[in-house]
Amino acid sequence: MNRAPASLRDSRLGALLREWRAVRRLSQLDLALDAGVSPRHLSCVETGKAQPSREMIARLADALDVPLRERNALLVAAGFAPRYPETALATPELSQMRRAIEFILAQQEPYPAFVLNRHWDVLMANDAALRVNTFVMNGRASAHANMIRQIFDPDDLRAAVDNWDEVAGDLIRHLHGEVAAAPSDAKARELLEEVLAYPGVPARWRLRDVESAPAPLLTTVLRQGDLRLRFFSTITTFGTPRDVTLEELRIECCFPVDEATAELCRRLAKQAKAED
Repeated sequence: MNRAPASLRDSRLGALLREWRAVRRLSQLDLALDAGVSPRHLSCVETGKAQPSREMIARLADALDVPLRERNALLVAAGFAPRYPETALATPELSQMRRAIEFILAQQEPYPAFVLNRHWDVLMANDAALRVNTFVMNGRASAHANMIRQIFDPDDLRAAVDNWDEVAGDLIRHLHGEVAAAPSDAKARELLEEVLAYPGVPARWRLRDVESAPAPLLTTVLRQGDLRLRFFSTITTFGTPRDVTLEELRIECCFPVDEATAELCRRLAKQAKAED
């Protein structure tokens, strides 16, 4: 495979570094000091006048707190091979991690739990999640395998979210933040544009609200007729992962806010067991 000309590689690397500095709100001097490199040398790297080593790229990535996927992008832009693997969750290499995830999902019963990737695709879910969704959607299955699409599509779960403005607004803040934090993630930008185009989405959500951070604890209220199910969620991630897939996985566990919600979840589980 032919390598890109050095000038093209350097321009790509310089553009990525400038984007990441903008995301982290660092000047060229700030980044040089944080990474322990010469400001002059960093300037030459960004302008394409100098070719950095793999070690220097690693130091810059550490200083910028760049995710593993984006670290690979920096390496490729500089003409090096990617360092961090991206292993499918179903492969034998991650079988132990998958078993651990399945254990967490099972332990969350009779309350919902999901495994999401960085684009909010639902990769795995426990039976409770399926039971609750089916219950509030009158027996229908979701048309989407993506949680944000489920929440924003009027013909999907959105119709059953009693506090939709609050939940959807929080998700939009998260998605805007993720787009800003990963300049090269075209799929995240496309997802943001797609959900903003759904009917009934406020025009003000098109602009990122930098003054308002996502809520640390958000209650999602689902309705079925006169019944209301109230959940709050916790997010589990893997510490110090060395694989792109693992770094981007999030396990969302939902917990009942009140006893009425807990009792309904237990009742749905008992009904499902009786029908088996």
